[in-house]
Amino acid sequence: MSRQAFVHRIAMTAPDDVSGLEAAIARGAVDPACVVAVLGKTEGNGCVNDFTRALAARALHDRLGAAPCCVMSGGTEGALSPHFTVFEVRTSDALPVDDALAVGHCRTPALPGQHLGRLAQVDAVAAGVRTAMEEAGITSPDDVHFVQVKCPLLTSARLAALDREGVAPATRDTLKSMGLSRAASSLGVAVALGEVVRDDLTDEAIGRDWELRSSRASASAGVELMGHEIVVLGRGRGWSGPLRVDHAVMADGIDIEPVRAALARLGLASTGQLDRHQRGRLKALLAKAEPGASGQLRGYRHTMLTDSDVSPTRHARGFTAGALAALVGHAEIYVSGGAEHQGPDGGGPVCVIVEAA
Repeated sequence: MSRQAFVHRIAMTAPDDVSGLEAAIARGAVDPACVVAVLGKTEGNGCVNDFTRALAARALHDRLGAAPCCVMSGGTEGALSPHFTVFEVRTSDALPVDDALAVGHCRTPALPGQHLGRLAQVDAVAAGVRTAMEEAGITSPDDVHFVQVKCPLLTSARLAALDREGVAPATRDTLKSMGLSRAASSLGVAVALGEVVRDDLTDEAIGRDWELRSSRASASAGVELMGHEIVVLGRGRGWSGPLRVDHAVMADGIDIEPVRAALARLGLASTGQLDRHQRGRLKALLAKAEPGASGQLRGYRHTMLTDSDVSPTRHARGFTAGALAALVGHAEIYVSGGAEHQGPDGGGPVCVIVEAA
């Protein structure tokens, strides 16, 4: 006996559109009782008031129940295609395979607002990552290739509640609270994976010391939750099936060669864009994106940080998605903006899931 992971990309026509999921269930391609996580790209602004994430999560939970982790990332700028990536875990009679994809998930308790962006949030996420690893049978941090975290943010109502309690938040800026939440969550992943030493961290370092980072963390903040939804992808004991996983780190928004190398390691070697057959074997491409703080990309000035009309994260998602889409031949990819402590400044981690030949 073993466990086997299945990954399905399902197109959406609107944030609450689960007709594609319904069709997959009807034809037997997806067993709703086996779904453990759904990652979605919704067509909102990706900022504090992006309720497309909550709408999509509600539609999914209405169909699948409360058990699966639903990580909705707002923003499909450029040609990014709105879609769900559905993760199933089924039991199998097949013998375990050492490098088969393993999936673990965890949901943490609600985080008191005063802890957002502080060490208590780091600790909560680190504990959740360890729980998800244990659930997946992953014993070594080296076997973890990607950790997706959905984390909370502060709203006006939540700030008012803190005022009534007489406690001070890390910030009163709701938009900045998104960045601090992503930052603390990413450092929690880094602590759990041994990339950062917990005793070296302080509240002041969160969202400021960019030398502290994870090469496998992806964090997305949203208004639709108070705790954390955590999905761990890697290689664990007792898993079978043809799916394989690897990761890369982009140094900047057009650094596609590490991603090409990861694809090659999984059997999708190509000197150009993936061909049609290779694209069929690519089950998921998950990435982080952010504009570099210097305001330059390889010596050339960019305006992502100075555009007063469009958020920098929106620019970065569309820009990086275009580079990755040119590599793999389609834009149904998961690109999340805001990469605080997630890879180097201006770059970010990338995960690829491929069906073995």
